[in-house]
Amino acid sequence: MKIKPIKTESDYQNALKRLEVIFDSTIGTPESDEADILGLIIDDYEKKIYPIEAPDPIEAIKIRMEEMKLKQVDLVNEIGGKSRVSEILNRKRKLTVEMIRNLTKKLNLSASLLIHDYQLIR
Repeated sequence: MKIKPIKTESDYQNALKRLEVIFDSTIGTPESDEADILGLIIDDYEKKIYPIEAPDPIEAIKIRMEEMKLKQVDLVNEIGGKSRVSEILNRKRKLTVEMIRNLTKKLNLSASLLIHDYQLIR
């Protein structure tokens, strides 16, 4: 097993190619151990070089609504009225602390995700 840190894009591509070769190795073999370690090193490199930003609060709500197959009317109790839900989802009005608390429970989203600032559309 010859593993080294990934420092360049070339190192990254080589690591991906090697992982592809040994990915399905039998558990407990040196190749399987190498695949585990290589996977961790690749993951670390990708997090540093290709970070994925968390969605803003409104996008997070919309994504979760889609996942849960919810419509705007399904958030009336948490946000307060059909027009208020529309204003929030169309970025005309900011979420309040009470709305964030309610949405955290209803949508099982982190409050820390929902408290981030976002731009209103006027």
